[in-house]
Amino acid sequence: METLAIYAPKLVTASDYIASGHRACSGCGEVLAVRYVCKALGRNTIISNATGCMEIVSTPLPETAWEVPWIHTLFENASAVASGIESGLKALKRKHGYTKEVKVVAMGGDGGTADIGLQSLSGALERGHDFIYVCFDNEAYMNTGIQRSSETPFGASTTTAPAGKLSMGQHTQKKNMPAIAAAHNIRYVATSCSSYPFDIMNKIEKAKQIKGPSYIHILSVCPTGWRSASNLTITMGRLAVETGIFPMYEIEDGKYTLNFDYPKLRPVEDYLKLQGRFRHLTKENTAEIQEHVLTEFNRIRMLAGKKIK
Repeated sequence: METLAIYAPKLVTASDYIASGHRACSGCGEVLAVRYVCKALGRNTIISNATGCMEIVSTPLPETAWEVPWIHTLFENASAVASGIESGLKALKRKHGYTKEVKVVAMGGDGGTADIGLQSLSGALERGHDFIYVCFDNEAYMNTGIQRSSETPFGASTTTAPAGKLSMGQHTQKKNMPAIAAAHNIRYVATSCSSYPFDIMNKIEKAKQIKGPSYIHILSVCPTGWRSASNLTITMGRLAVETGIFPMYEIEDGKYTLNFDYPKLRPVEDYLKLQGRFRHLTKENTAEIQEHVLTEFNRIRMLAGKKIK
């Protein structure tokens, strides 16, 4: 394996800014990713969190697992609320001499990002607000019953795109949210995965240093919705990267860097066979997915200035 542009920190804080005792499912990759993100963000952070799994599991009234200022927003307006917070902090500095450096962060799942929240996210990126947007992509609307989203992968069975005699499940490919974010000409876009804690923390650290908007898209394994064993969460995330199904890369001022490259990708079957949501796929379906993955991975390699394999 060839590893590119990985900067391991010397020390990782022992502090956690989302407390234990939350209601996340066993093996939840998303809450792992949230934990790593918050470690890198530190205490001087204000979070605007769209409705979704993390809002549900972390704040059952009257309790909260959050150790930093946190606001629950609707599905559609996490970025708009973050924009208001950031503007308010600017006004405090301008009018009242407020000096503390506080990072504003908006968070949402794939539905609250790529679907319902896309309009407010696009607006905040276009206006240039100084905030980080983090999408925790578990590839469906998991907290409301495993309905398909535009980030649900081709072939996956969900409650609203079920596999059956007349359907093979989800029939469209994942929406390319990192490319959509990058099209706003923002300085930093990155992808990561809940199985790679140092990669997540390094990329959040980079985003913290940027003045203006940045976007980080994190694949977050969901054993409940993916119909996978809860003790395989880390394995599932690594397989998504090693098969090329989820490339991990950065776009810095328009320049692509592929963080994990391989002499040869593992076959997608290694990843698909461990998930019940893909158990109905035929050999032809798997071959179609394999071809698409190779095409997309080579597209990223080409953008990163690497030779196509």
